[in-house]
Amino acid sequence: MKLDLTNVSGVIFDLDGTLVESVLDFSQMRREIGCPASEDILTFIDNLPDETSRASAHQVILDHEMADAENAKWLPAGKSMVDAVIKADLPVAIVTRNCKQATALKISNNQIPISTVLTRECAPAKPDPTALLMIAGQWQIAPAHILYVGDYIYDQQAAENAGMQWLLV
Repeated sequence: MKLDLTNVSGVIFDLDGTLVESVLDFSQMRREIGCPASEDILTFIDNLPDETSRASAHQVILDHEMADAENAKWLPAGKSMVDAVIKADLPVAIVTRNCKQATALKISNNQIPISTVLTRECAPAKPDPTALLMIAGQWQIAPAHILYVGDYIYDQQAAENAGMQWLLV
């Protein structure tokens, strides 16, 4: 996939399904924690009635994410896009709904050359635009000049909510 970097001053990538492969089985995770298919899984966990239930559900998600992270490999298109951004000498970052631990393992195992990384522990999860806007502020670049690249509707919604350009892959 070729990135059009015209009028782009920085690029933020999603991680799973965009830069690296992911085989997370969200249906299985939902079954294990009792989350309805119609509800966002992270919102469901946040709204559980007590800390014990929330901690247990978070552990289920962590177990799935860590198992997925062990075997995640670069997607050829993802590597090509990152290489193009680096060659263009633009700032680059990752914003993911993944946890820090699984994200760090995926980045390390694949030697992804991106050091600015925000996970769900850093800011509210997408489609909330906070993480994207935090990076725009750090870079001192107007959101309209930043491209967010992802693979899911939450990525598009987060970019639109932040006033950024977006590309779904």
